[in-house]
Amino acid sequence: MASASPRRRDLLGQIGIVPDAVAPAHIDETPRRDEPPRALAERLAREKAAAAHTALAAETAGVGPTAQAPAYLLAADTVVAVGTRALPKALDRATAGRCLALLSGRRHRVYSGVALIAPDGRQTVRVVQSTVAFKRLSHAETALYLDRGDWHGKAGGYAIQGLAAAFIRFVQGSYSNVVGLPLFETAQMLAGAGFPLARDLPPSPEAPS
Repeated sequence: MASASPRRRDLLGQIGIVPDAVAPAHIDETPRRDEPPRALAERLAREKAAAAHTALAAETAGVGPTAQAPAYLLAADTVVAVGTRALPKALDRATAGRCLALLSGRRHRVYSGVALIAPDGRQTVRVVQSTVAFKRLSHAETALYLDRGDWHGKAGGYAIQGLAAAFIRFVQGSYSNVVGLPLFETAQMLAGAGFPLARDLPPSPEAPS
């Protein structure tokens, strides 16, 4: 998995998948001039997957025929957008405050780009969109959220699975996408590439007799 996000690892765990290795891809995530948020999410997922794939190939080059076969490599990136504006990852209180001011009382979109490279080199990329509506935040609510620090490192300055859940009126589309990884689409991509997903799914509870 080309991501160090504990949220994405937890999400994969929900569908019974534990990555064999975590190899974060370090790329420049700066949006290009006039780049739409959806295109940004797709490009960053592709570039993260490509960077991690290159690193993996370099590590396994020349180790002989007994080396482990190439792995399924999964990368993702999530972009929060208000209109045509992609919001940054909040790394300081001031940035988080500006993000919350833009989100307050409005609907916004969350895009996740997911890129999968199969062992045979085939690459699949999907972009999933969800719509999220925030209530209008009071000064006290904003201050409390900023004080709690849940915003740190989060796209758009919030995490739906934390305190911000109290601010969200509704979500249209995939909830797991807003957390950071759209599980249905990711599972479909893995299955389509030949990953034995059913092997890792927990058994269904027996029906009562």
